[in-house]
Amino acid sequence: MKFLKNLNIDKLKNGLSKTREKIVNNISEAVSGKAFVDDETLDELEEILITSDVGTDTALKIVENARSTFRTQKDRSKENLISIIRKEMGALMKSEANSGIDLDEVSKYKPYVILIVGVNGAGKTTTIGKLARNFRESGLKVVIGSADTFRAAANEQLDVWAERAGVEIVQRDPGSDPSSVAFDTLNFAKSNNVDVVLIDTAGRLHTKNNLMNELQKIYKVISNVIDTAPNEVLLVVDGNTGQNAIIQAREFSKYTDLTGLIVTKLDGTAKGGVIFQICSELKVPVKFIGVGEQIDDLQTFDADSYVKALFDLK
Repeated sequence: MKFLKNLNIDKLKNGLSKTREKIVNNISEAVSGKAFVDDETLDELEEILITSDVGTDTALKIVENARSTFRTQKDRSKENLISIIRKEMGALMKSEANSGIDLDEVSKYKPYVILIVGVNGAGKTTTIGKLARNFRESGLKVVIGSADTFRAAANEQLDVWAERAGVEIVQRDPGSDPSSVAFDTLNFAKSNNVDVVLIDTAGRLHTKNNLMNELQKIYKVISNVIDTAPNEVLLVVDGNTGQNAIIQAREFSKYTDLTGLIVTKLDGTAKGGVIFQICSELKVPVKFIGVGEQIDDLQTFDADSYVKALFDLK
């Protein structure tokens, strides 16, 4: 398999600095100065994980597994405990981890259609531009469909990002039927030998059923034009929202078959621990993460790299 790759470990480390302070530094402080590690210390580590947006059930799972492993080992040092915690966190993430998008799979379709969904403010528009750039850097021809016609500024913003990414865009006037934009974009792609189609949608609130129904309509139009499409439905969630990202993923999955998540703005938050809860509790893989505002700052999600960057390892 050949995955779409954009991974810079130094940028990842910098981007996770606030989350590192919240989780790793607090864990280190909790065990420092202790004569020995007891159950009270482990309970304290569990509390640290819970308050770092890792989630109650996920934190309990990590600490209980670490407790069982630690009791069987001769090395009862604090350093070994932290190492065990790190390994448990990594193992948990890998259960639903996925290294972005398989380019070998993309090559089987022409075009490969990706529907992008998410609420307003999650960073969806910028993410689409960054994702388009990643595909173009891989040598693929990309077109963006601007189907967020409810927001007057959406076309203009997406047009700027399409230009930055060096890809084409299909648009209609604000207020147009979003499904018609999806229809036009797919026909443009079929006529112009496009490899990848990225279709934007309105930043619909997950509590608004009428807007969710509009999303289902777009989905139906796409599948009518190309019966294998969409190949991916990616939900963009803001890492700053913590637990609310979980709620959004659950709500969107009721209306469409999500194939992956993109978690944005991790560089500006201490709530990056939510990634662990997402991987543990949702049966939807994280495919990309945003760790900066530049066009090359949308990185392929890799569980090992994420944990290493969080714990500041080489």
